[in-house]
Amino acid sequence: NYLLSVKICICIIHIIIVHVRNLTLCSFAVRALASQPEDFLLLPSFDFRAFRLAQTMIFAIEEINQNSALLPNVALGYRIYDDCSSSTIATKAALSLINDIEETVSGENCRERSRISALIGGGSSLESIAVTRFISPFNIPLVSYFSTCACLSNRKEFPTFYRTIPSDSYQSKVLAFLVRKFGWNWIGTIRVNNDYGNFGMQTFIDTVHQLGVCIAFSESFYRTDPIERITDIVQTVKRSSTKVVVAFCATREMRILFKELLRQNVTDIQWIGSEAWVTSDTLTSQENTQLLVGTVGTAIRRSGIPGLRDFLLSVHPSRFPDNTLVKEFWETAFKCTLRSESASSQRVTSGSRQCTGKEHLEDLQTAYSYLKIDGPTCNVYKAVYAFAHAFHHMFSCERGKGPFMNNTCLLHYMQSVNFTTLSGDNVYFDVNGDPVGTYDLINWQINSEGKAEMKIIGYYDGSAAPGQEVVLNEKDIIWSGGQTEVRHPLSPCTSCPRGSRKVIQKGQPICCFDCTQCSEGEISNVTGELHTCQQCPWDYWSNRLRDQCLPKATDFLSYTEPVGAALASLALTGLCTTLVVAAVFFQSRHTPIVKANNSELSFLLLFALWLCFLCALAFIGEPSGRTCKLRRGAFSVSFVLCLSCVLVKTVLVLLAFKTTVPNNSVLRWFDATKQRLSVFILTFVQSFICALWLTLSPPFPLKNTEYYEDIIILECAVGSVTAFYWASAYIALLSCVCFLIAFFTRKLPDNFNEAKCITFSMLIHCAVWITYIPVYVSSPGRHSVAVEVFAILMSSFALLVCIFAPKCYIILLKPAQNTKKHLMGKEPSKRL
Repeated sequence: NYLLSVKICICIIHIIIVHVRNLTLCSFAVRALASQPEDFLLLPSFDFRAFRLAQTMIFAIEEINQNSALLPNVALGYRIYDDCSSSTIATKAALSLINDIEETVSGENCRERSRISALIGGGSSLESIAVTRFISPFNIPLVSYFSTCACLSNRKEFPTFYRTIPSDSYQSKVLAFLVRKFGWNWIGTIRVNNDYGNFGMQTFIDTVHQLGVCIAFSESFYRTDPIERITDIVQTVKRSSTKVVVAFCATREMRILFKELLRQNVTDIQWIGSEAWVTSDTLTSQENTQLLVGTVGTAIRRSGIPGLRDFLLSVHPSRFPDNTLVKEFWETAFKCTLRSESASSQRVTSGSRQCTGKEHLEDLQTAYSYLKIDGPTCNVYKAVYAFAHAFHHMFSCERGKGPFMNNTCLLHYMQSVNFTTLSGDNVYFDVNGDPVGTYDLINWQINSEGKAEMKIIGYYDGSAAPGQEVVLNEKDIIWSGGQTEVRHPLSPCTSCPRGSRKVIQKGQPICCFDCTQCSEGEISNVTGELHTCQQCPWDYWSNRLRDQCLPKATDFLSYTEPVGAALASLALTGLCTTLVVAAVFFQSRHTPIVKANNSELSFLLLFALWLCFLCALAFIGEPSGRTCKLRRGAFSVSFVLCLSCVLVKTVLVLLAFKTTVPNNSVLRWFDATKQRLSVFILTFVQSFICALWLTLSPPFPLKNTEYYEDIIILECAVGSVTAFYWASAYIALLSCVCFLIAFFTRKLPDNFNEAKCITFSMLIHCAVWITYIPVYVSSPGRHSVAVEVFAILMSSFALLVCIFAPKCYIILLKPAQNTKKHLMGKEPSKRL
């Protein structure tokens, strides 16, 4: 058996080294130090919490040394340095330890030289960053119980850093969750201007921005900043419309800020705090109560340490008669003076009572004995045990069988630390040297004695299943000003009404915006939430207020509207007129004028015109699959039938007057059968085209939104464009041929010749359809259908009136002219 003394340096904030007689180890106490003269007045004379942390470390070391199962035959020792909250002093202390420089203090020296294998500290992220960068080249691990900066998780920069306190990346997300949970979307932020505050607040802001929370102001300061800077920050808080402020600061910075807030009487702030200050008892003075009550924040998850409270309460000046710091602790705690003269007694005012030595620590209500909510105490305990387990595994490795030579690589064993404390907490480090994030959620409230105290209102467990990390008892929360209901500060810029959207103001916080009405076809049916409006479905359109999507208005040529009713009336008039003309011709079918104009073709032409008028009615009304086919197919065939009859009649006139050889008339060759066959063939060609059209790709009803965004045009799509062009071209071809032949026969004898009437009718017909094309293209919707119906009616009326009106006039009003002699020109005609 051999005794290997391994000394571990515990770098704790506010710690001063002293030597105490009759102890084998260097004992210590804690004294609060101020960085500025004016700040000294704000600090208590003795920091009980820091003294408790130091005693916890001693308790853990003594417990390990008495444990035969952990590090058998090995005793742990320690040295203690005060970093004075200065990274420079902390680095010098680390240098001293690495170089094994003996530290001389009043009285005796700790003269035994030791190998420094590991460090615990420091009291803030700044000190840990400085010390870790210095000791990393020597592969000396540093475990911190209070450094939370997320930057320390960077393994490339800090390969030897470990901690038993969660990284601020967890805390920032917890605070962001609280902000969102309580419905705050307009908040302010204040941070300490160092790595702890900057990294932590940046993570918080990035998280809340994703949750739709806006930052009204974001201020930073450090305790060495001039007082004018603090005054400006308080003025910003005072002027802001939000009264919810998230603070990522240390205790000293918050103490300075609270002092200025009280001076300016700004006491209505709802504080959300990080664990670095929100659990500090040094802020619980009577004057700070009105500021502190209602504060919600995170605290390091506490757990019980068996035997620790008894150990803390066992401290007594009689056990350490030469330890001046224990004496100072006792005098400060009980506000008395010990009989022996010491430097500590000078801190007690003259005339104070004498200490009897029978005072009991359990009767005190100080941060030293208050263990109900204190995570750092547990973290110090875990940090000591983490090193103990790493040493245990390293020393247990047999020579030649371990992964490293001479069992010297502590870092390897630190990474594999995994143990469970007596209270059931599992301690291990991830690849970045961090533990899993666990926090208590606390709320400052007034107790029955009228003092501020912390109360646990929930907890956060980073190892829980997604969505179950946070457990919160909202009913137990007391808010700022003693209110039981949470305040919901909203953006003061604007709250956009329904039917509008947000437009961010340039250079202003994200929650400052203008409201602009949603565009046509878009809606917003909520108040003050949307940055973009919602697009209505293609067949819906926004109403005038832009808060509701309504079905789009449909546009088609209806019987109920004036234009549709007028065209329908014209079509019915054409139908009736055609029937009247047919009746007149039927009654006069034996008269010369009817016979001379080929009565069979005339009746067929009248039937075709009647069909054209009837087809015009199919263009009026809501389109359907049946009416779309009828519109194109029936009209194309009917119109070609009209043109075929007109063409055959015109050819007959031409042949009748061009034949000069007696008894050899061409009319005998082009008899009635061939006339019928000609009409049939000409009509059959169009019928064949339309049959293919309606079979392969027929016209179909279409909801057209191309021309108008807010109106659906109900129209008939042509289907096959090729078939449509073929059918239209065939109609145009027949029209041109009819017009040309009629034009050439217009000067034949008047009495028998109807070529002039056909020429005039075809001239009107062609003019109508030529005019129709540009008007149709430029008039979408029901207007285009109206133009097409009008063209059909006008061309049909042109044929009906121009060809049949003169004949009806003679039949009905001039029956004397309805004779064969008159038609043959043997009787002079009279001018009307």
